[in-house]
Amino acid sequence: MAVTIAIETPLQDDVRALVAQLNDHLLPLSPLEFQFKMTVEQMADSATTLFVARNAAGKAVGMGALKVHGPELGEVKRMFTLPEVRGQRVGRQLLERIVDLARERKLPVVMLETGTGEGMAEAHRLYTRYGFTPRGPFLDYPDSEWSAFFELNLAAAARVA
Repeated sequence: MAVTIAIETPLQDDVRALVAQLNDHLLPLSPLEFQFKMTVEQMADSATTLFVARNAAGKAVGMGALKVHGPELGEVKRMFTLPEVRGQRVGRQLLERIVDLARERKLPVVMLETGTGEGMAEAHRLYTRYGFTPRGPFLDYPDSEWSAFFELNLAAAARVA
């Protein structure tokens, strides 16, 4: 699917709607205390860069963010595509933009936390196909059956290239 992807503010009605749909998707998948959601206000923080994918009509059909935790770590946050565009590589294009920005900022590693179970199988496939590898918890995420953790070592990839 042809989409345009740009850095945008999360403080827009259509982005708020995407966040609400993501939250609705996540709600039945794990207990609330194991859902580590960022609000649009938190996403508007200067440490976070949000990418929004829009279709030819300008409709927001996906999003994903890079949150920088200092010079050593970037985190993928709030990855989501609308159900009608899944399987059309919109998520991969968003992930590419996030990782490209992490490389531009010379971050040595990008990590992410995501849910587990059947409802997250597509996300796990996307991350592993892109080159992310499973790892243990990072930052202050608890170790639980409800979370899966992944990392992409950009420093190692740069040495290979």
